[in-house]
Amino acid sequence: MKKETQIVTLGRDKKWTQGVINPPVYRASTMIFDTMDELRFAAKNKANAEMFYGRRGGPTHFAFQAAIAELEGGVGTALYPSGSAAISNSLLSFLKAGDHLLMVDSAYEPTRDLCNKLLAGFGITTTYYDPMIGEGIRELIQPNTKVLFLESPGSITMEIQDVPTLSRIAHEHNIVVMLDNTWASPINSRPFEMGVDISIQAATKYIVGHSDVMMGTATANEKHWEALRENSYLLGQCTSPDDVYLASRGLRTLGIRLAQHEQNALKVANWLNSRPEVDHLRHPAFDTCPGHEFFKRDFSASNGLFSFVLKEGDLQAVTAFVENMKHFKMGFSWGGFESLILGVFGIDKIRTATSWDSSKPLIRLHIGLENTDDLIADLTAAFERYNAVINK
Repeated sequence: MKKETQIVTLGRDKKWTQGVINPPVYRASTMIFDTMDELRFAAKNKANAEMFYGRRGGPTHFAFQAAIAELEGGVGTALYPSGSAAISNSLLSFLKAGDHLLMVDSAYEPTRDLCNKLLAGFGITTTYYDPMIGEGIRELIQPNTKVLFLESPGSITMEIQDVPTLSRIAHEHNIVVMLDNTWASPINSRPFEMGVDISIQAATKYIVGHSDVMMGTATANEKHWEALRENSYLLGQCTSPDDVYLASRGLRTLGIRLAQHEQNALKVANWLNSRPEVDHLRHPAFDTCPGHEFFKRDFSASNGLFSFVLKEGDLQAVTAFVENMKHFKMGFSWGGFESLILGVFGIDKIRTATSWDSSKPLIRLHIGLENTDDLIADLTAAFERYNAVINK
């Protein structure tokens, strides 16, 4: 079955939908049983009981979980109230005091904070590694290394990792491989075919697609699904059925939205690539992006998120660029229908395994669904403001 067809059809088992096209919203904390035998069976087999307690989920959740698990190629999917919660609960499900974690140096900054603050306090040590390390990861593995965490492309600087190589080496040492797979979404890569054990999504981004729901997902292979499911349950994670409904609805248009985001972003990126002010693009589909060869091998498409580096500039020049935009808005997150812009400083201060040239400013864009002529006109005016400061 092709991806476009899967997106439309998955998660629509009549057991959950009752024959309705969209799974209804079941709001429930308590599930009731007719007999003591039913209740005792559910209590004894709560991990596999379809209806047990609201925190385990209901039909709305089960339909969405089934769709995500099949799209990503895993066995089961756990739901969380945010992408950060999906990351933290995945890590806490497989790490304990005395364990060692290998964390990619280009990770999402809240992931790094989790390692440095919470996990460190639990007696879990973290080593940050160069996202482009490849075979060199062997040298960083310790006897107590339990998890290898990947994020590909990396946050902000967009390095694409050699996921199959890293996964193969990790499995030689019985290390669990986790991947923040948000950029690819569930449809633009096949994480489990590359050796990943747990694929994590900030569903807040492209799955929901409308900037109105916070949600995270973690999908596991057969070997690790039970531990992820049960430990996340013990940590008290659950999601609102109303939010899950919106995520399910957003999922149905994921393919067509991503295709348009990609088309728009490539047009804008090619235009930026011709600008004399731009040093290079950090877009996985361009050969100036580290790991571009892995993007071509491991991804089926790109999306609307990328960065570019300017040849020069300071805070004043970048501020002139990003302020007073007409169509681009300043804001965190991405993946909605709108275009966003961020001038990013201080990358060198949050990297320890790699270096970053802070003399060349980086600007991150999320290209939305607006007409690209309007977006390019907006960026043209931004360059005019920027150049007025540079040439002053």
